[in-house]
Amino acid sequence: MPLDPALLKSAQQWLAEDPDPATRAELQALLDKDDVAELSDRFGAALEFGTAGLRGTLGAGTNRMNRAVVRRTTLGLARYLKAQVPDVAARGVVIGRDGRIGSPEFLEDTAAVLCAEGIPAHVFEGVVPTPLVAHAVAALGAAAGVMVTASHNPPAYNGYKVYWGNGAQIIPPHDAGIAAEIAKAGPAQAIALASREQAGALYRPIAKSVEEGYFRALAGLMVHPELPRDLAIAYTPMHGVGNRFARRALADAGFTKVETVPEQAEPDGRFPTVAFPNPEEPGAMDLVLALATKLDADLALANDPDADRLAVAVRTAKGQYQQLTGNEVGILLGHYLLTEGKQDANRLVIASLVSSSQLGLMAAALGVAYDETLTGFKWIANRAMQLEKSEGRRFVFGFEEALGYTVGTVARDKDGVGAALLVAELAAFAKTKGRTLLEQLGEIQRRFGLFAASQKSLTLPGASGLSQIKGIMAAFRASPPEKVGTLRVEAVRDLKAGTRTVGGKVEKLALPPSDVIVYELEGNARVVLRPSGTEPKIKFYFERKEAVGAGEPIAEARARASAALAELQDGFLRLVDPVKAK
Repeated sequence: MPLDPALLKSAQQWLAEDPDPATRAELQALLDKDDVAELSDRFGAALEFGTAGLRGTLGAGTNRMNRAVVRRTTLGLARYLKAQVPDVAARGVVIGRDGRIGSPEFLEDTAAVLCAEGIPAHVFEGVVPTPLVAHAVAALGAAAGVMVTASHNPPAYNGYKVYWGNGAQIIPPHDAGIAAEIAKAGPAQAIALASREQAGALYRPIAKSVEEGYFRALAGLMVHPELPRDLAIAYTPMHGVGNRFARRALADAGFTKVETVPEQAEPDGRFPTVAFPNPEEPGAMDLVLALATKLDADLALANDPDADRLAVAVRTAKGQYQQLTGNEVGILLGHYLLTEGKQDANRLVIASLVSSSQLGLMAAALGVAYDETLTGFKWIANRAMQLEKSEGRRFVFGFEEALGYTVGTVARDKDGVGAALLVAELAAFAKTKGRTLLEQLGEIQRRFGLFAASQKSLTLPGASGLSQIKGIMAAFRASPPEKVGTLRVEAVRDLKAGTRTVGGKVEKLALPPSDVIVYELEGNARVVLRPSGTEPKIKFYFERKEAVGAGEPIAEARARASAALAELQDGFLRLVDPVKAK
């Protein structure tokens, strides 16, 4: 089948305007081979700039991450900042990068475009973790920040994350405003650049003092700095940027028995020992668990490649290692900070709506304010700042189930380095009580209930898959079930409509509109439906609460909760199958 003439014209125009000889050669080879499928994929759509910035596969084309896309995006950002931030020429923009393929070039292009627009570029020299960029935006009083990273995506990806001047990721209306300016940017080859030499004083390497300030702030998060730090820790940055930063934060706090997986210690965008550098993926933690076994370590910790997420595994009574879920780590940290940290009436904790509802119930029992946001730390961080200002709250902790946590206000984003430090301190605290983290979790579950959670994703690629995903959401909106399995549906939250329906009564929701449905079930059970914003998937989140009986072994309660959760999941997926088949 021949290539659509409009797509062929787009490809030829791109070839003429691409400033990068490497991607020009790549595209020319595809045109020479008449590779219709690949060309259609690259030019049939464009990477969409949104609240997560940009993220995509590296390569030539409008639907890929490349230098042309980065230059046009940066010009759009620069012009939006000039329109919205009167003193942007004084404040500038912070820029950092991870160790992925293309990241050095994307960082330099970002700086060159900003400087050509008269905007100072505060540039981190070398690789840095994402939370340090968020911290630096606030520390330097910058107008915005850019982190070049694809976080935990596979090796073929890269991305461009944008922070506003408050140090948090952008939210509406800034995403749409920047996207509108990008659309006006014109050919990448025509965009003015100022090299480091040409930029002069506009190109500003970030002083080491900013990094030192970050470490000092992390040290200030500790709840019990006086406790013994007699823990053995196995750690991996998963070929990312975290090793120097996590090791330094732990060492400053007195954790000296830390060893890094040697094969994964240095940044390497090829990720040679792990195909998918996401600690949640099967096999991704194999090397750090092997090191933990060798060391007989108390803990195994893993950051994702840009060190904004943290995975935790703990030694069991049988000497094996069990990886905790993001919900379990979130509950452990939340409980520790609320029960052992500074006690005051203005404390605030926040979780995303797909994360364990246990944090909210626990906070209520402890007299602490709780709020819930859409998925994504941009919402958690911005909501925390809003409530700090409007209600005088003190933000203590926020988390989302996908291994994202932040403590206090060091970084207005998830911070895998700070989380590693607090998890290590919590493990040291539990050890002084003669408990492991698993046993500490069991004590929390006895007091506040045992919340079991799981997630199921359906991958439905292509245009037909997108149609199916939309069809599933539309069908469940049109005909909400009365029961899921054996559990009665007590309320329905439709975030797209902004409503919560209980017994025929409709209430308005305060959350921003989003394509999410929440079924609240009897007994504090819950099902959430949410199409992915970055992948061709629809995700379903399940949660059940079980009480732990007096004197009941926690292992038995967990097994009972797991069986009840599986029953809930199976009951819901039976409802999905007929819809999917339509």
